[in-house]
Amino acid sequence: MTASRIALVTGANQGLGRALVEGLAARMQPDDLVLLTGRNPQRVSEAAREVAQLPGSRARVEGRVLDVTDTGAIGRLADELRTRHGGLDVVISNAVARVLPDESQSARADEFIDVSNTATHAILRSFGPDLRPGGRLLVVASSLGTLGHLDPRLHHLFDGADLDQVEDAVESWRTAVHNKTAQEAGWPRWLNVPSKVAQVAAVRALAAERRERDLADDVLIASVCPGMVDTATSRPWFSDYSHAQSPTDAARAILDLIFTEPVDPALYGELIRFGKPLPWHDGTPPIEQDRLLTP
Repeated sequence: MTASRIALVTGANQGLGRALVEGLAARMQPDDLVLLTGRNPQRVSEAAREVAQLPGSRARVEGRVLDVTDTGAIGRLADELRTRHGGLDVVISNAVARVLPDESQSARADEFIDVSNTATHAILRSFGPDLRPGGRLLVVASSLGTLGHLDPRLHHLFDGADLDQVEDAVESWRTAVHNKTAQEAGWPRWLNVPSKVAQVAAVRALAAERRERDLADDVLIASVCPGMVDTATSRPWFSDYSHAQSPTDAARAILDLIFTEPVDPALYGELIRFGKPLPWHDGTPPIEQDRLLTP
């Protein structure tokens, strides 16, 4: 990747997103720009200022207010960056809606889907075309994003699907949740599972369209699993945090992936955890976890 690079991280006020911004600012050059985004103007401004003042920061850091549930805002930001900079070099989609175990999964479905899935689709569509040679577009997902975590009845919705079909599958899931027919159709109660599978499927869909051209240009499009991370979003879900990573530690493998050249073709379009691809068809439905959740 050449000088004057542009990096964008969504959901970057705190936790893993903030750690990714810090790592990018430390590894990039003084004439590069890292854009930290979030919904709250004050938090965005404070986070950008704090990262810029860290002793190890070298690149410029700026905050941008971006509500990822506003797909129009995503498109406008892409237009602005295209006009001002001609494209981007790093895009990391990291935004997530926090849902607690004792909250109703169905009541929070719209927000969760809008933040995790509708936004991911908009980011892929809006920023994918603007990646420069050597670019990286990563969607932070989870090892729960492999197809085997879904009921086999649902596999055909995502396996080999294009991006339009993934979007249709997500909306059919949303409708089933509202109609209270989701479990009957095989959808798990735990929102995180179909959401992550759909994220990974969306990345795979875009990557399938671009693979040959992107590999020739050393461009990587992939989803990433950071492993267990000790954050406010994940802590309520686990009783044993003895193996959890700090956000800084979890960010390291993702940053290494960004700055490793050339792209390993075996990683392109895949769900990557600690530098290794996870098999798409692996996994089993988390029945016990699902049973314990509030509908």
